[in-house]
Amino acid sequence: MNTRIYNVQILTMEEGRKRIVGEVWIEDDRIVYVGQPRNEENRKWDLEIDGEQNLLMPGFKNAHTHSAMTFLRSHADDMKLDDWLHKKVFPAEACLTGEDVYWLTKLAILEYLTSGITAMFDMYMYRADGARAAQDAGFRNVFCESINDFGGTIEQVEADYLTYNQDKSKLISYQLGFHAEYTTSREKMEGIAALAAKYKAPVYVHCSETKQEVEDCKNRTGMTPPVYMDSLGLFQYGGGLFHGVHMEDADFDVVKNRGLYIVTNPASNLKLASGIAPIKKYLDMQIPIAIGTDGPASNNCLDMFREMFLVTGLQKVVCEDPEAVPALEVLKMATVNGAHAMGLTECDTLEVGKKADMILIDLKQPNMQPMQHIEKNLVYSGSKQNVKMTMIAGKVLYRDGEFYLDSSRDEIYREAEKTVRRILGE
Repeated sequence: MNTRIYNVQILTMEEGRKRIVGEVWIEDDRIVYVGQPRNEENRKWDLEIDGEQNLLMPGFKNAHTHSAMTFLRSHADDMKLDDWLHKKVFPAEACLTGEDVYWLTKLAILEYLTSGITAMFDMYMYRADGARAAQDAGFRNVFCESINDFGGTIEQVEADYLTYNQDKSKLISYQLGFHAEYTTSREKMEGIAALAAKYKAPVYVHCSETKQEVEDCKNRTGMTPPVYMDSLGLFQYGGGLFHGVHMEDADFDVVKNRGLYIVTNPASNLKLASGIAPIKKYLDMQIPIAIGTDGPASNNCLDMFREMFLVTGLQKVVCEDPEAVPALEVLKMATVNGAHAMGLTECDTLEVGKKADMILIDLKQPNMQPMQHIEKNLVYSGSKQNVKMTMIAGKVLYRDGEFYLDSSRDEIYREAEKTVRRILGE
C-alpha cells in the first residue's frame, strides 16, 4: 500500500534536525521519502492524507506496562505496594484465562492509540493470547519476560525467546527478563543469566522501586538489588531497570558500566507512594532514560502526555531547579530512547528506511496555541486530545476519534466487562 501524508510539519526526532514543512511517503510498512513537497506523476497513491499543517512525528513508546491489567483499573487503589500486590492483584490475576487477556490487552491498545503510543513493552502472562491481540489489532508489541517463583521455567523462556524473535519484521518481538529480585529465586535468575550469555541478549527487570525492596535485598544478600543481580551475570549484555527509584552510589555505577536503560514510571510511583526516581542524576551521568506508564492497575491511565510532564515537573521540584530535565530531553525519552530500550531501532525516527510508526498531532487545539515552541508544548501542555491519527507499520489504526481495528470498540468493552464481573463481581 502506498500512502502520502502531505501539507504537514514534520518532527523526525533525528539528532540535530529541525522541524520541516513537507510530506512523507510510505510503501507498505516503510518510510520511503521525507522532505519538501515533490511531484512524481507516475506514482499512484492508495491513500493520501492532508496533514492540514499539523505535526507528524514518531509515535510514543510505552517502555514498561502490563496491558491486560486493564481489568483492575480502579479496583485496587490507595494501598501500599505490598498489600496492593498480595491482597488485590495476585488473587485476581490467578482467575484470568487466556481469552480474558486477549480482550483486556485489546482494551489497553485502544487507550494506547488515543495517547499516540505505537509500541508497548508488555510484561504479562498468557503471552500467546497477548500476541494474538496485538497481531489482530495491528499493534506493535515487545514482550518482556516476567518469570518468577509463581510461574515459568527457563526452558519455556528460551522457547519463547526463539519463537517470538523468529521474524524481526513482524509486530511481535521478545526480550529476556524476570519479574523482580524479590519474587525470583537465585536459581532462576542464574538461568536467565545463562540465556543472556548464550544469546548475547539484554535483560530487563523491576528494580529498586521501594525502599523496603532495597532493604530486604541487602538483608538477604548484603547487596542492593542492582549490585546483587549484576553479580549473577544478568547484565553482561545490557538491558534495563523498570523504576530505579531508590538507588545507591554502587547502583549508578552498575547501570552506567553495563549500559542499562532506566525506564521511569512517574505516575505509578507517585500513586503507590514508591518515590521519585533521580532522573537528573541519571542524565548527568549520561544514562539513557525511557518512559513507561506501568500497568493500568497502578497508574491508572495509559497516557504518555501525563508521564512526560511528570518526568520533568517532579525533577524541577526535588532538585529545586527549574532548569532540571528540559522538555526536549523528555520528548526524546518518550520516543527515541523508548524505541532503543525495547530493541525497536527501526521505529525511533522518521527517516527513509524506518518503520512507518507515527502520529499526527492537532496543533489547532487551544492548548497548542500560540505555537512559539511546538516541541515544548507537547511536553508541558499537550494531551490526548491532540492526537489526530496513530499509524503503525504503515496502517492507520486511529484517526479523528475512530478506530480501524479487527474488533469494534463496543465489542472490546463488552468482553472486558464480562471479565470484570466474573472475577471481581463488579
